[in-house]
Amino acid sequence: MSRSFALRFARLLAGLLLYGLAESLMVHATIGVSPWMVFAQGIANVTGLGIGLLTVLIGGAVLLLWIPLRQRPGLGTLMNVLLVGPFIELGLLLFPAPDAFGATGVAAVLVSAGYFAIGLLLLAVASGVYIGAAMGPGPRDGLMTGLHSRLGWPIWLGRTAVEGTVLLAGWLLGGNVGLGTVAFALLVGPLCGVSLRWFGVTKAGAGSRGPRAARPTRPSRSRSSRRSSPASRSSRRPSRRASSPARV
Repeated sequence: MSRSFALRFARLLAGLLLYGLAESLMVHATIGVSPWMVFAQGIANVTGLGIGLLTVLIGGAVLLLWIPLRQRPGLGTLMNVLLVGPFIELGLLLFPAPDAFGATGVAAVLVSAGYFAIGLLLLAVASGVYIGAAMGPGPRDGLMTGLHSRLGWPIWLGRTAVEGTVLLAGWLLGGNVGLGTVAFALLVGPLCGVSLRWFGVTKAGAGSRGPRAARPTRPSRSRSSRRSSPASRSSRRPSRRASSPARV
């Protein structure tokens, strides 16, 4: 195992751990969670299974949808499916519920809001950490990109359709939908955008060191397509001269 791979793998594990802990804080806040967590909570209400186990099972089911979309999972994808759920359960055990502080009234609301805010910020940081490892997208992210590449759907449309569906299903099953769900939908994108820049992830690909990392390929292509070498120009000129007598 190379040192580079070991560092990336450690970064992946750290990011997934932070992601699971962030989700557990938002669950504890009880003011609304992300659409996929609403879905997991709804199924938990019906089946009695733990949220962590259901997160693993839902992630595996989403991964099966990659097959007709011809998406290829990476090591990070598999680790995401297997570890985020147990890390959520770990966070639920480690962090006390807000009502454990004995706060009432406005103070209780502030404690819950603080739990959610910390969880959302931590989730954004976790996304930059594990995506920056460049070892494969999460199962839900791969589903969005697969719908884009195979069906031609815009990323925003695929995400809205999928997350809207699971949110509605989870809500009908009794999942926790509230102001936190709205805040998540509005803020997670901008916050993750900032986090990805912090951790050196660019549009050119996960794990690149910054904007300059994506630039070398562009000039080389444009120069090769727009300019020809001196040898090629000199080889063209004689052919034009040679062809001129024939035209006369």
